[in-house]
Amino acid sequence: MQWGIAAVPLNIDWQQILLHLLNFVILFAGLYLLLYKPVKAFMKKRKAHYEEMEQSASEKNAAAERAKAEYEGKLASVDREIEEKRAAAKKELDGYEQMRKNAAEEEAEGILREAKKKAAEERRHALRSARREISALVSSATEKLVLKETAHEAYDQFLAAVEQKDEPSKHEEEK
Repeated sequence: MQWGIAAVPLNIDWQQILLHLLNFVILFAGLYLLLYKPVKAFMKKRKAHYEEMEQSASEKNAAAERAKAEYEGKLASVDREIEEKRAAAKKELDGYEQMRKNAAEEEAEGILREAKKKAAEERRHALRSARREISALVSSATEKLVLKETAHEAYDQFLAAVEQKDEPSKHEEEK
């Protein structure tokens, strides 16, 4: 056996290999153009979409955090305002309560003064009435005593006068 150019060891046909290699390159180029590029573009769009969604979510999250901080600040200011209004209302209520208390005390003092005046007036009236009654009783008793004494005195005077009349006659007899 001779080894020549025409004979190929191991039955390898270089032409077949090159054709298969060309088919492989064409298949690779076709698949690259038909599958890889569209899949790569789809993956790029998908990645961009998810990055955009993540960025949007982070922006919304940051906006929500700012809004939360703003609302907490407003809530704190509203709480302070409510506390201030509550303190002002309590102060006003205390003032009103003090005013009502003072008015009640003044009214009570007025009622006491009026009651004292009425009591003093009734006392004066009772004293006047009692004095009149006492005066009437004293007058009546005095009148009775005077009449009684006057009656006794008049009787005594009468007797004395009678005796005196008798006495001059006795004196005249002695003369």
